[in-house]
Amino acid sequence: PDEQLDLDDGRWEDIHVVTGALKLFLRELPEPLVPFSHFDKFIAAIKIQDQAMRGRCIRDLVLSLPPAHHDTMKVLFRHLCRVIEHKEENRMSVQSVAIVFGPTLLRPASEEGNMAMHMVFQNQVVEHILNHYGYIFPD
Repeated sequence: PDEQLDLDDGRWEDIHVVTGALKLFLRELPEPLVPFSHFDKFIAAIKIQDQAMRGRCIRDLVLSLPPAHHDTMKVLFRHLCRVIEHKEENRMSVQSVAIVFGPTLLRPASEEGNMAMHMVFQNQVVEHILNHYGYIFPD
């Protein structure tokens, strides 16, 4: 059934409810925003020591995403960049946003392996895309 949401309803005033709903939506997708097939490629890219090469590699990986994933990422990250612009008021720095969204947007197909290690790199990938949004998504 088509659920009609009343955004004027008082329960949507708490930003944590809205953010929680967005994160839950993204987490419940059958495949994450960064498809499983791209997970290892992004992790390998963020480990590249040469900054220019790392930047190009991540940009090319984002460009190689299926159109729906790419376009959703562009809109989501544009919004997250706006959130970061207000970090003085909302205390959401690039690092904070990356910690909140990293594991939701990029996750391995199986939960085996070093989860703590993965999380560091997942967050670094999100941080990189936020910090280089204009380069990765030129308008």
